[in-house]
Amino acid sequence: MSGEQQTVNAEAVVRSLGRVECEPTWRAMQDFTARRDADTPDELWLLEHPPVYTLGQAGKREHLIAATDIPVLPIDRGGQITYHGPGQVVAYVLVDLRRRGYGIRELVNRMERAVIDLLAAHGVAAQRLAGAPGIYVDGAKIAALGLRVKRGCTYHGLALNVDMDLGPFAAINPCGYAGMRVTQCRDLGVGLSPAQAGQALARALLDVVYT
Repeated sequence: MSGEQQTVNAEAVVRSLGRVECEPTWRAMQDFTARRDADTPDELWLLEHPPVYTLGQAGKREHLIAATDIPVLPIDRGGQITYHGPGQVVAYVLVDLRRRGYGIRELVNRMERAVIDLLAAHGVAAQRLAGAPGIYVDGAKIAALGLRVKRGCTYHGLALNVDMDLGPFAAINPCGYAGMRVTQCRDLGVGLSPAQAGQALARALLDVVYT
């Protein structure tokens, strides 16, 4: 992809893509996953998206509860509807689970742990919520998670709210939960820019996912 910065280390190829449109990035993940073989290094893509709602495979449009000019993109991850926009760090996790030696549930657990560890390093106590993938602070969602697995390989990933306009979340039931509150790093006193948060998230994911 044009404009990307690439880092190669023992764990994975890390690509910092900047602000990129959602649909072509999704198609690029599909293409990468279709072409990869047993020797293809795993990758981690860090980016932001322009404003867009994405609707998972089982997603129901009735969870879009207010009229909006923001586009809705049906995609092939799990989960319901969520919002992506500037100031939110998206980490797409392109992992060969067979090579890593663990399954999808363990991957989700590790991704959630990466966010919990990142926030803990900045004095924020974050938690999982039973039956609702993602990470929460005092019941408000700060990170959403959704994946797709094909031939033992994953794509899609997680989105961490860093310093963004949370207003568009009011037009949806986030991840299908009516009345769910959302929050972000800035409002919790975490003084990281999106770029800084992206690098911190990459380090946390490399520590617990790509091992």
